[in-house]
Order: sequence, then C-alpha cells, then structure tokens
Amino acid sequence: MRFIRGWIARAIVSVSLVAATVGVSYGEDNVVRIGYQKYGKLVLLKGRGTLEAKLKPLGYSVAWTEFPSGPPLLEALNVGSIDFGIAGETPPIFAQAAGAPLVYVAYDPPAPQGEAILVPKDSPLKSVAELKGKKVALNKGSNVHYLLVKALEKAALNYTDIQPVFLAPADALAAFTRGAVDAWVIWDPYEAAAEASTGARILTDGTSLVANHQFYFTSKKFLVDDGKAVDVVLEALTETDEWTKNHIDEVAAQLSPSVGLPASVLAVSLKRESYGIRPISDEVIASQQRIADTFLALGLVPKAITVSDVQRKSGS
Repeated sequence: MRFIRGWIARAIVSVSLVAATVGVSYGEDNVVRIGYQKYGKLVLLKGRGTLEAKLKPLGYSVAWTEFPSGPPLLEALNVGSIDFGIAGETPPIFAQAAGAPLVYVAYDPPAPQGEAILVPKDSPLKSVAELKGKKVALNKGSNVHYLLVKALEKAALNYTDIQPVFLAPADALAAFTRGAVDAWVIWDPYEAAAEASTGARILTDGTSLVANHQFYFTSKKFLVDDGKAVDVVLEALTETDEWTKNHIDEVAAQLSPSVGLPASVLAVSLKRESYGIRPISDEVIASQQRIADTFLALGLVPKAITVSDVQRKSGS
C-alpha cells in the first residue's frame, strides 16, 4: 500500500513542475517539445536517449515535460506549450470538443487488459450486474470512463444505475481502501499496483468490451511546419516499442526507481500492454467516433464532434 500511495503522490507533485519545465522551452526555435507521462513508451524513449541523436541532423533538440495524465497533457498541446504527446482514447474526445488543435498521428494496438473494474479482495460483489446502486470511483473523462459505460451496457445496466464518484487516482485509492466506494475503475500501472498491494480483485477488464488504445498526437501547426520531425519521433518510438516488448523484465527493472513501483508490478503492466505502433487509420478513427457519440448521448461532452477532422491525412 505504501508504494502505491507514494507513487501516486509523486505523480501529482509533477503537475507543479509542468509550468516551469514548459517555460524553459517555450518560444525556442527548432525544439520538439514532448509531453510524456510517468509510465509509457514516451518515458522509455526519453530514458534511452535515442531521439535526440536522430533529430540532431535535422537541427532539432528535444524538451521533455512530464504530465500526470492525458487531459492536462492535451491541454498543454491546446495552448501551444508542447508539440507532441500521448494520451488514451477518451481525453482527446474532450480536447477536440473544447477546440484543441490536435492531430492523431499514430496509435498502439488494443490493450484491453490494461484497465479494469476492481473490487476489494473481500467484496461480496462477483459481477458487474451487482454494481447496481453501488458507488464506483473513476477518473472523469479518462479511458476507464468508457470502460465503465460499456461494462454496464453488457450487464444490461444503465449508467444511471450506479453512483459514479469522480476521483483522481490518489483520492480513489484512499476511498477504495477505506471502503468508501464499492468499486474502482482504473488503468495500469495503478491497476497492477492495487492488485499487488491491496489484493484487489478484477471484476472485469476491457476484454471484449473496449480496445483501450493509446494515441500519439501533435498539434496542427507543428505537423504542417515540422512534419519531418514528427516522422522521426514516430520512427524512434517504433524502435523503442520493438526493443521493449523483447526486454520486459529489463525494462521493468530500469523503470522501477524512477516510477517508484516494484519491478514485479511494472512487469505485470508491461505484459498487459500492446506493441507495434501503427500509423493512424480510418478504422481506429471510427472507433474513436463511437466513443465520442456515446459520451455525447450521455451528456458528458458539450457538442458533437467529427473525429476524422483531426486525423492525419495521407501525405501530411
């Protein structure tokens, strides 16, 4: 329990560093400003140091800024503080609805086991259908929001049949461990850490429910002005992705000190990830459109959006 609390606390503290870090690079020429999260392939790319060498011949340096999650990362892209970043399926839906000038440029294949609905180890709940009337903690607007909607739908429940409790992961963990909520919808590595530290049980994961894609984004302006740099970033990411999938235990051990979670927990998370970064496709954009339409119907986004409007076009 101590290690997951500590890791979440460090993730939250990183928010206070964002403005200072962005300020160092903002306004400089020939800098690729990358937003990454504490866990994921961009942080692995940062650690390897290979991107800087690839971009140097093009006259670019790299500035890295850490974010605690997808929504603040995409807000930074919206205001022009970063040029490239990663987020899950749901944050870009909200960002596009808010007018963010983002462009989908690549994605990871489905990783449905990387998010789940957890219940305490001694919970009497055995199925999603039993969540009716229960309090369910989740991070509003995150990937797991969509997982919850689809899991309830499969169990013949409406979203209004449960009591959503919108909490950031740190607060959700506290509520979950003291029994203030009945279930917690969460993603890796929080998911794996909660299983290891509290004995939490998986009520259901995303299998047969959601894809749980991760997407790579750039701003419209950066893609137009610096498209070659975007392609180099994606090339370096692909190499890191290939290396990671063949060195899971080594990667887990390398990440452990900086992430603040045991290597064994990170190895579980890494094995539930997907590998093989792909250029954006009409098929995956259609999947995003279904999420956008679902959230519009639930009144969670303020207006209809057309996701294909922010898809990287062939030749750009």
